[in-house]
This record gives sequence, structure tokens and C-alpha cells, in this order.
Amino acid sequence: MKKQNEELKEKKNHPKATDPFTLFLTIATAVIGAIIGLQLIVTLGISANTAIIGALLAMVISRIPIRVLNKYRSVHRQNLIQTSISSATFGAANSLMIPIGIPFIMGETGLILPMLIGAALAMLLDATILYKLFDTKIFPASETWPPGVATAESIVAGDQGGKRAGLLGIGAAGGIFGSFLGVPMSAFGVAFIGNIWAITMFGIGLLLRAYSGPLFGVDLNKSYIPHGFMIGAGLVALIQVALIIFKKNKSVNVSKKEIAASVDSPIPDETRTDKDISKAFGYGFLAYLAVAFILAIMGGILTDMSLGMFIIYLLFASFAAFVHEIIVGIAAMHSGWFPAFAVALITLIIGMLIGFPPVALGLLVGFSAATGPAFADMGYDLKTGYMLRGNGKDREFELSGRKQQYITSMIAFVVATLVVFFAYNSYFAQNLVAPVDKVYVATIEAGVSKHIAWELFLWAIPGALLQFFGGTKRQMGVLFATGLLIFYPMAGWAVIAGILIRVIVLKVKGQQAETPMSILAAGFIAGDALYSFFSSIFKISK
Repeated sequence: MKKQNEELKEKKNHPKATDPFTLFLTIATAVIGAIIGLQLIVTLGISANTAIIGALLAMVISRIPIRVLNKYRSVHRQNLIQTSISSATFGAANSLMIPIGIPFIMGETGLILPMLIGAALAMLLDATILYKLFDTKIFPASETWPPGVATAESIVAGDQGGKRAGLLGIGAAGGIFGSFLGVPMSAFGVAFIGNIWAITMFGIGLLLRAYSGPLFGVDLNKSYIPHGFMIGAGLVALIQVALIIFKKNKSVNVSKKEIAASVDSPIPDETRTDKDISKAFGYGFLAYLAVAFILAIMGGILTDMSLGMFIIYLLFASFAAFVHEIIVGIAAMHSGWFPAFAVALITLIIGMLIGFPPVALGLLVGFSAATGPAFADMGYDLKTGYMLRGNGKDREFELSGRKQQYITSMIAFVVATLVVFFAYNSYFAQNLVAPVDKVYVATIEAGVSKHIAWELFLWAIPGALLQFFGGTKRQMGVLFATGLLIFYPMAGWAVIAGILIRVIVLKVKGQQAETPMSILAAGFIAGDALYSFFSSIFKISK
């Protein structure tokens, strides 16, 4: 009876992120997440999704027989904890450590601190823009956001048990076992719940990247075809977003059929309006412009360029940050994968073609790399909260809970920034940097040719056409290009196999099979995340 009363109270008032003990756990888990992120990015070149680890940690804490901890049986408090550790992990690794490693490798150690400040501001802005855009026509809460679904299902299963927990457990066991055998089970699971057109194009792109040499005699690993494809698809995606903003009275063709497992009623309208989209993009661009200006002044690059070139630099950096966000956000929303490293490389290559000097290019690619990961991670976290809060049925409660998650993320990002500030010297003293930083610096040192410019332009055309004809619902161009930019053959086969199984099961069992398939998919993704996390920690310890 007491638990029911507490649940009724929480349905009216969402737990606050600033409650003393919640704040303590937020800071503690953010420190843990940031340290994990730093270790993984400099040793293995990857960052792990620690959201499920955070959820499991909160569940364990809630079962400690101490009165003050009993309140963490609440799924909403557990959601705040997973938001904290997830934000800190991605923030420290992708948004901060990667950018500051670039000036270190370039030998410009005096730019490390300015780069950290600029990257931190970009990261906070990145997540804020997603917060403003989440559950709009551009980034609907009803879309897939696969890791968010997996985390939500894990929390619900831990809270409710029953058949749902059993099915999720079977999926998680399958995810762990499949990952142990080398099968990327997150890719397999995404195929069960994602937009079928988008995910199919993603899978085809992955396979073409892997087998283009034997099939067509073209090694995509050594060409700029994938980058050109993404430039074309990304620019058309940006235009499509602009059309959504300006055509306020027209509905957008957004898929609302393929949703999370726990949706049992008609999907409510978006909680954000077209006006919110316009404000987010307008104020967001100005804010990015300000951050780019601050970074450029602190970096001392004003003296390296003419005034005209400096203005072009600021405008391009701000524009590139927005394009980066949109591309990464779309890919993350549909597939759970985001090509942040590759899109930052595209920004760098275009900057080189424009003719920016080397130091300015280093700051540019660092600034670009800082945007995107926080955007995607915030989307995953807010999707988890959206499902736990009833899929938007109670608009006021949904907006209140979303705000508390945003506050939690901001706290976690600040903690992550402090951890990186105090830790980066020890890593750099051992020459430990993210491997992708070496790629960025090597690209700057090698320069670009007219041949590369032509190749980018030529392959941007089919990328643009595929995105245009696929439309905003399918996002075929962006997802196909995402696949082309990732060398992971097994992921391609996993996606295609998952799509085929999904089509066959729905054909035989009908629409009633969607819910159990979604729960299984969440289990596959959760199991893969758990296996990847613990195997990565084991590799580091060795």
C-alpha cells in the first residue's frame, strides 16, 4: 500500500534531479562514467553505452536494506541515474577527450585548454539543442532510438518482472551469447524495431563497404566515396529539416507504427511545436557562432587569417556543427549507430579544401567532433524516460520528467569536464590519445588534392538523390552513407538477417508479434551492451 501511494505521488510530481541524495548519486555515477569513458577511448578507441550499467546499479542500490535507498525502487529515479552515467561516459570520451587530443598530437600543447573549454561549451550546447528538439517532427519521441528502448525495457523488467522480464532475459542471454560468438547483436536487434527502409539501407551500406573490392574492384576503405555520399545525403537532410520548419501547417511523414514495446495506445501528438524547432535552430546557430568565436580567439588563429577568411571560418564551423548534429541524430534515432568520427572528418576535409591554415583546421575538427555524441546520447536517455513516463500520455508529467533528465545530464557533463581537466595530463604523459585523433592530424598533414574534391562532389550527387527520394520518413541516404562509413561486415549480415526474420515473423504471426519482437530486440541490444562493456573492461585490466 505504501509503495502504491509513493507511485501515485511520483506520477503527480516527478523526482527532482537536485534532491540531495539523488544529486550525490548523479555526481558519483558521473565520475565513474567519465573515468570509464576515458579509459575506453584511449585504450580501445571506443566508448561504451553505460546506460544499462547505470540502471542495474540503481536497482542494486534500491535493494540495500536502508530506508533512504528504498525510494530508488522508483523507475524514474533509476532513469536519472542511468542518464547521469551515460551522459558522462559519452561526454568525457567522445565530446572532450577526442577534441583535446588533436592539439596535443599537433604539438600545440598551448591549445589543449582552449580546446577543452570550447569542446565543453559545444557539448553542453549540443545536448541542449537535442533537449529542445526531442519529440518534434524532426526527432519524434515515437521513433526507435534503440539503446533508449533497451534501457527502458531493462528498467521495467526489473521493476515488474513477469513475462516481459522473462522475454527480455531470453533476449539479453541471446545478446550476450551472440556477442561472445562475434555477432553484433545490437545490429541484429535494431533490425527488429527500426524503420525497415532505413535499417535495410544501413545494412546494405555496411555490406558494400566490406565487399566493394571483390564485387566491383573498388576499395571503399581507400576512397572518399562514402564521405561524398554522406555530404550529399546530409545536405539534403538539412534542406528537409528546413522545409519542416518553414512549412508549419503541413504534417511531416514520420513513422509512428514502429515504436517501443510498451506502447499500448494511440501515440499522442508531439510535445514540441514548429515554433520550438525554429527557436532551437535560430538560437542554437547563434550560440554555436559564439562558441566558435570564443574558441578561435582563445586559440589565437585570428592572426593566421584575413578578416574575410576568419568570418568564413566562423560561419562554416557553426554550419558544420548543425549538419553534424542532424546527421548524427538521424542515424542514432533510426539505427542506434552514429558516424560521429567520419562526419567530423568530412568537416575537416571541406575545411582543407576551403584553405584554412593547419592550426585552425585542428580546432575546427575538434569543435566538430565535440558536437553530435552528446546530441545522440541525450536522445537515447530521453527516449528511455519517455517510455517509462507512459509514452507521453500525461503531457505535463512527461515535460517535467524530461526537464529533470536534462538537468541531470548538464550536471553529469560538468562533472565529466572536471574529470577530463584533472586527468588529461596523466594520459598525455603516457602518449595515450584516442586513435581517431591520429587520423585527423595525419589528414591535416597530408593535405587534399583536386582529385579528392572532385570525388566528393561526384558521389554527393547519388547521396543527395537517395536521401531526396527516400524522404524524411525513411532517411535512406543518411543511413546508407552511415553504413558506407563503417567497416563492420558482421554488422551488415546481422542487420540483413534481422530484417528477413522480422518480415517472415510478421507475415506468419501478424501485427501481434510486434510487441514480443520489440522486447526481444531490447534484450539483444542490452545483452550486447553488457558484453561489450565488461569485455572492454577486461581488456583494459589485462
